[in-house]
Amino acid sequence: MNSQEIRELNELIQNQTGFIADLTDGMHRNIVGQRHLINSLLIGLIGNGHILLEGVPGLAKTMAIKTLASLVDAKFSRIQFTPDLLPADVVGTMIYSQKNEQFSIKTGPVFANFVLADEINRAPAKVQSALLEAMQERQVTIGDKTMPLPDPFIVLATQNPIDQEGTYQLPEAQSDRFMLKVVISYPSLEEEKKIIRGQINNTFQTVAPIMGKERIAEARELVSKVYIDERIEQYIADIVFATRRPEEYKLGELKQYISFGASPRGSINLAIAGRANSFIHRRGYVIPDDIREIAFDVLRHRIGLTFEAEAENVTADNIISEILNKVEVP
Repeated sequence: MNSQEIRELNELIQNQTGFIADLTDGMHRNIVGQRHLINSLLIGLIGNGHILLEGVPGLAKTMAIKTLASLVDAKFSRIQFTPDLLPADVVGTMIYSQKNEQFSIKTGPVFANFVLADEINRAPAKVQSALLEAMQERQVTIGDKTMPLPDPFIVLATQNPIDQEGTYQLPEAQSDRFMLKVVISYPSLEEEKKIIRGQINNTFQTVAPIMGKERIAEARELVSKVYIDERIEQYIADIVFATRRPEEYKLGELKQYISFGASPRGSINLAIAGRANSFIHRRGYVIPDDIREIAFDVLRHRIGLTFEAEAENVTADNIISEILNKVEVP
């Protein structure tokens, strides 16, 4: 792509990104603060990726997802994961009709545009696998019939990190299917006061749709055209390879803390999320800051930690921070 084509693409994207500001404003009608959460949801939406949200209860995770679904006029479903949940409760099952003397298919709540998998770590592995298979294949097979899931189809799963009893942690190989793992933090003191005031005065409202699902498809088409220079591709590859072979990037001290590095999905999702991030910033080309901004969310669930890391309280975020500080920026 030459410079003239990049300029034309840049102008096109600047003219087509007005809905991003509208969605952000709509989200902020019900969500106080949490800018990183809202930005991550938009990246997942236009980047066609699933998101794993982790945070203590009451941080507006469910509210943010429901608000976004309402703004896009998309079908929303919520699955409360519990230890007694069955795969059929998620994807659906075959039901026998005595009247017609034949089986019919009853689809499950996974047949929606936005699927909120609430507290996914409360369900056993069999149920988690049924959802993750639907995420990967974007289709469900019930009996001898295979049915495609609606488009767009995004799974937003939440995890409660504070309870250990009665939880089934997602295996690393399965959590790799989420484009982003977003860690939600507490609001600031001023934000907390706004939340209290809003609840007391009942100022939070049900939002109305501002766009249709077809606009998402158009945005995704534009995102796929965002220019990534070869130097940015090299930067992405270097970051991912530094999680696998830190000693080659003068980060030998990290080797004892990493049991395994990011998979090729990490590289792919860094590129896709980087494109989506540049689109949100109304640019037709990716810059290093686009990659650095989303590197933590893309990679934190793709790095395995050793016992030494746990013993010394070294987290995946610490490792990513060291890598970003060391790997040469183009």
